[in-house]
Amino acid sequence: MAATKASGTGSDGGGEVTTDVTELSYSDAGTQLDTIIEEFETGVVDVDRLVEQLERATDIVDELDRRLRRTRMRVEELVPRLESIGSAADSDGTEDSDDEDDVTDAGSAATSAGSDDSGSPGLF
Repeated sequence: MAATKASGTGSDGGGEVTTDVTELSYSDAGTQLDTIIEEFETGVVDVDRLVEQLERATDIVDELDRRLRRTRMRVEELVPRLESIGSAADSDGTEDSDDEDDVTDAGSAATSAGSDDSGSPGLF
C-alpha cells in the first residue's frame, strides 16, 4: 500500500495530503480501490469519510478505465504495424530463408559428423 489513502477534511487539500489518482501506478490505484471496497464490505468506514471514500473510489475507477481504454487503443494501433512488419519480412524473406537453410544444413552436417541421430534441437 504505497499510495497515500484519501483522508482529511475533503478533496480541497485540507487535512492529510491525498495523492492524485493520475499520479498513482495502475497497481497502486487498484490496491487503494481494494482497500476502500474492503472498508465498505466490512463496515469499517467512518461515516464522516463515507462520501470522501466513495468519491475516491469513483475517481480511481474512472482513471483505471481511462488507462485501459487508452492502452487498448494503443495496442490496436500497434498490432497492425507489427503484422505488416511480419508480412514484409515474410515476403522479403527469400534470401533470409536461404540463410536459415544454410545454418540448418551446417548444423545437420555437424550433428551427423559428431554424433548419432540425437541432433541439437533448440539451438537455433
